[in-house]
Amino acid sequence: MSFKFENLLVWQKAIDVSYDINMLVSHFPKEEVYVLSSQLKRAADSISLNIAEGSTGQSNAGFARFLNYSIRSAIEVVSGLFLARKRNLINEDEFKVNYEKIELLVKMLQSLKNSLEGS
Repeated sequence: MSFKFENLLVWQKAIDVSYDINMLVSHFPKEEVYVLSSQLKRAADSISLNIAEGSTGQSNAGFARFLNYSIRSAIEVVSGLFLARKRNLINEDEFKVNYEKIELLVKMLQSLKNSLEGS
């Protein structure tokens, strides 16, 4: 069985970002498990989860609303990356690589949202 969201490139990229963030935080110190690492993982997961939920049984306006939730979650991940860098949990290269992936994902989400609102 195939669901509509599985064919969306933006959903596939969101799954990749979630995986990357999960791998990144797996190296955080133990004291961050229930703090920043947990928050980053939940926010990253929320991106793809909202795309999936919004794509099924929703009007274009409803789907666009869920894409807004995904964008907000992506921005939350970006803020978490800044915190992780500031706390020396990640280095500058790790920050840049993940920041750029999320920046691209947000552009894709915004583009899809705009296309839904224009139709």
